[in-house]
Amino acid sequence: MSVDQAISDAVSNFDKAIIHLSEEFSRLQVGRASTGLVENIMVEIYGVSQPMKAIASISIPEARTIQMQPWDKSALAHIEKAISNAGLGLNPINDGVLVRINIPQLTQERRVELSKIVKKFTEEAKITGRNIRQEAHNAFKKLRADSVITEDEVHGADKRLQDKVDDFNKRVDDTAALKEKDIMTI
Repeated sequence: MSVDQAISDAVSNFDKAIIHLSEEFSRLQVGRASTGLVENIMVEIYGVSQPMKAIASISIPEARTIQMQPWDKSALAHIEKAISNAGLGLNPINDGVLVRINIPQLTQERRVELSKIVKKFTEEAKITGRNIRQEAHNAFKKLRADSVITEDEVHGADKRLQDKVDDFNKRVDDTAALKEKDIMTI
């Protein structure tokens, strides 16, 4: 492995961490319907756990309603149970043809709670970034120990890596700020 490869791997992992953070944020209930709230809920059906998007068509017919229409009507009860057990605080309504979820209006108390969750996810992403940085730094140390690069090259590589880490942290903060603004907007 070279210095450039270690930095490239770190940048790739930073991108994956940003994508994961965005996915976590999309699952937060912010008073509007979003397919992201339910599409990855695991539904136990046919003796196998499958994501919701694999067994039903998910749509947003109104701004505050999510609708799941399974391809097999026998899945309705399983979908309803999975949503209830997902811990999202959503109440599914099974009408015999499809399952609807009405998204309730957010209270100020719930907005503050969601804001704390955003901060928690943000901190977890930054910890991931620090771990990625440490892995790359360890790769630099190994290259130095193997006499592949000099001490000066290690310092140069650390500086290049830190620039990437700073960019990652800014992206995390920007993503979090947008989500927090979205949550606090009434």
